[in-house]
Amino acid sequence: MTNRSSRLPGFYRLPWAQRRQRLVELGWLEPEDLAALGGAQGLTPELADTMIENVVGVFGLPLGIATNFVVNGREVLVPMAVEEPSIVAGASFMAKLARAGGGFRAHATEPHMIGQIQLVDLPDPYAARLRVLEAKDQLLEALRGLDPLLERLGGGPRDLEARLLQHPRLGMFLVVHLVYDVRDAMGANAVNTACERLAPHLEALTGGRAVLRILSNLADRRLARAWVRIPADALAFEGFTGPQVRDGIVAAWAFAAADPYRAATHNKGIMNGIDAVLIATGNDWRAVEAGAHAYAARHGRYTSLSTWEVDADGALVGTLELPLAVGIVGGATRSHPSARAALKLMGVRTARELAEIVVAVGLAQNMAALRALATEGIQRGHMSLHARQIAMAAGATGDLVERIARQMVAEGVIRLDRAQELLARYRSSDDPATA
Repeated sequence: MTNRSSRLPGFYRLPWAQRRQRLVELGWLEPEDLAALGGAQGLTPELADTMIENVVGVFGLPLGIATNFVVNGREVLVPMAVEEPSIVAGASFMAKLARAGGGFRAHATEPHMIGQIQLVDLPDPYAARLRVLEAKDQLLEALRGLDPLLERLGGGPRDLEARLLQHPRLGMFLVVHLVYDVRDAMGANAVNTACERLAPHLEALTGGRAVLRILSNLADRRLARAWVRIPADALAFEGFTGPQVRDGIVAAWAFAAADPYRAATHNKGIMNGIDAVLIATGNDWRAVEAGAHAYAARHGRYTSLSTWEVDADGALVGTLELPLAVGIVGGATRSHPSARAALKLMGVRTARELAEIVVAVGLAQNMAALRALATEGIQRGHMSLHARQIAMAAGATGDLVERIARQMVAEGVIRLDRAQELLARYRSSDDPATA
């Protein structure tokens, strides 16, 4: 198991069924795991009916495998559920380049989530805040035993903070932050339950009325960080030198750091990779998206989540830091058969380990986009893959999909009407191309 490599040369060239078999042959998955990823034995309508309301069916996304990743010295294959072309390929290729510098290093902080209790109608808000802080130990003690299993695993309440806020509609009100260790869970249910339990105690202590009692998705106590160092010569390709590519990436990042219009698209590229892994593993990608974008604006101006710079030896160095609340227990991560298989493929044992892989994928995805933008342009690789989707939308099947896609890419015309014209030509019995 320890000798497995995420370097799978030629993997993308194999038919999809052979890719699946290859994962079994190399020991990444068992045959029963493939069944969960194959659709028929994955998420059924019956199982979906237990997960959300008004179920009428299930909706599928392509599940790809990003190869080449080394995170903290460990070889990792990364499942990604996403519909946009070039994402899996881009992450895989950047992970291959990163191997020249030893792969990605990553670190996640303790899994501390924040719950918020809003208290209004306070007769003496300033004094109320101090009473809450003075009673912190007793308030935290009131939560002991609320979740015995979580506490046995080392989780539970950690700290209490109090903030005074003001709004014209409410006047001054108090917000109490409960810092809660959720271990290997995403933590929403545990934190919300704890906030509900704490609210009456806070009302009695402050003389106010509790309104909202809910976790915050700005999980800035639960950060994930990744960094990578790539020697300049490893970045060279086609007509571009390593320093040209390196400096282009740094310039593209500086644009995002300075301009929120560019930063929005820059950060979306990061989330392309992160969201795809979160969806594949049954995690709440919407919560992570909200936290990431709020974190990008934490200093009062929306900016880049990542940084790219040149070190003293001329190598390209990239970093990424963002809130990342992920879990490997509870919710869809356990109830969804495909999510369970995806987690098994990654070999993660803790939520922190999953977060470290996810943030590394986000950094790889960011680098893929910046490299393309700063050199050949974003459309070349993206549209080559997009051409296949257009061909299929025109009605092409089998070998005709690739033939039509290649022709449209060669012409530089990737449109549905052109795909339909080519399909009609290739299907024509008197066209030599069909021979």
